[in-house]
Amino acid sequence: MGDHKDGMQKIITTLAVKNEEIQNFILLLKQRLQNIEVNSSQAQVELESEFSSLYNVLDELKDSMLTKIKQERASKTYELQTQLSACTKALESSEELLELANQTLCTAESDDFIQAARQIKDSVTMAPAFRLSLKAKVSDSMSHLMVDFSRERSQLKSLSFLPVPGTPVIDLSECLVADNCVTVVWSVPGEDAKIEHFDLEYRRTDQEGAPRGREEHPWMVVEGIRGSEYTLRGQRFDTRFMTFRVRACNKAVAGEFSEPVTLETSAFVFKLDSGSSHQNLRVEGLSVEWDSTGGKVLEMKKEMKTRPASPLNSPARSAMMMSPKRTPIARGSRDRFTAESYTVLADTALDCGQHYWEVRFDKESKAFAAGLALRSLGKFDQLGKTSASWCLHLNNWLQTSFTAKHNNKARSLEGPVPDRLGVHCSYEEGLLSFYNAHTKQLLHTFKTKFSQPVVPAFMVWNGSFSVQTGLQVPSAIKCLQKRNSGTSSSTASLT
Repeated sequence: MGDHKDGMQKIITTLAVKNEEIQNFILLLKQRLQNIEVNSSQAQVELESEFSSLYNVLDELKDSMLTKIKQERASKTYELQTQLSACTKALESSEELLELANQTLCTAESDDFIQAARQIKDSVTMAPAFRLSLKAKVSDSMSHLMVDFSRERSQLKSLSFLPVPGTPVIDLSECLVADNCVTVVWSVPGEDAKIEHFDLEYRRTDQEGAPRGREEHPWMVVEGIRGSEYTLRGQRFDTRFMTFRVRACNKAVAGEFSEPVTLETSAFVFKLDSGSSHQNLRVEGLSVEWDSTGGKVLEMKKEMKTRPASPLNSPARSAMMMSPKRTPIARGSRDRFTAESYTVLADTALDCGQHYWEVRFDKESKAFAAGLALRSLGKFDQLGKTSASWCLHLNNWLQTSFTAKHNNKARSLEGPVPDRLGVHCSYEEGLLSFYNAHTKQLLHTFKTKFSQPVVPAFMVWNGSFSVQTGLQVPSAIKCLQKRNSGTSSSTASLT
């Protein structure tokens, strides 16, 4: 009986799942039916709008060409009428002279004949008829205003719906990942001239290959790309890979997305281990600020909530009892840095490869240091004063100094102190280099041999700093490292 019940329960579950799938599919079909009505109505409205626009263009063109014909007719008519009027007047004047000459000829025996003949001769010389051009100023031809729209009629007959743009293909061999930038290059087989732009989508992932059905990171969109490549600049590579896809768009419709491609975006990403940082360091994400109260204000507030109100426990009395030099009331961890080791370490160790990160710090800090340390760095140890740490150290207490420190030896560094350091570690080569992050100028290189994994390490006293991770080793630093591989300074020369 139990087996039958289990079997029946499985059947019921299967039917319920299938029913739910069918119901969801029915909802999908109904939604698509509604979408068809809406989309077809919209397409009809847009089609009528396009034809109306085309009619308007034709009407405007017709009016313009008719105006051209009318202007040409009016201009030629004016010229010929002016010429005709001048000829008519000249003809009338000539006929009068002709009649006068005939009359004078009839009176040839008269004494006044010679004088009359001279007057007629002078009048003929000055007559308008002899100054006229007997060539029409304009032609009566209007053939240059004839039209032939056979080609346009053929084009109009070939009007059709816009084709869906072809699907682009991303060219992996042309894509480039460098300097925290990604350049994606693609092409469209049989590219359609009506493509107006491309849309690029990308998202971060820790999975190589095609994107999974469910991704933690959403697609980010870059629209309106006119060319067939695009460069994403200034990225923070906090995942191992980035997935890209692209589609072509014309005026009305977008094509299908290309097959997604995944590019490796390797970079060193870490967080600050606030659990082991000095009590006087307030760690928030990748930012650190000196806090002279050492967290005692928060503990005071907690204590005040649990104590009854009394003059002995008043906030004013408690504040008077506080002193930044006193040992913190409680330590978050037995491994927390203490005393004058105002240190915080990263939570991720390096044991191979090349890595790069940057640190922006307040140059007015009383003291600041950044570098590498072994995990075995003691909680009382200060960066650069033991064999377990290497750092650049800024000191603004009593007198200003900027030095490279290791094993309690220091070398003074020349030049201005940058407000942003670039730190590069090549683990296998035993190189730890510091750069001006803005200019990529080399400040100092430690050459050693790491006997065990190391972690980024930082120190600040009466100041603040912030760290930027997820950065690739800049190309400029790679080139500079090759050129200076034989001239790097070493820890042995520190004094």
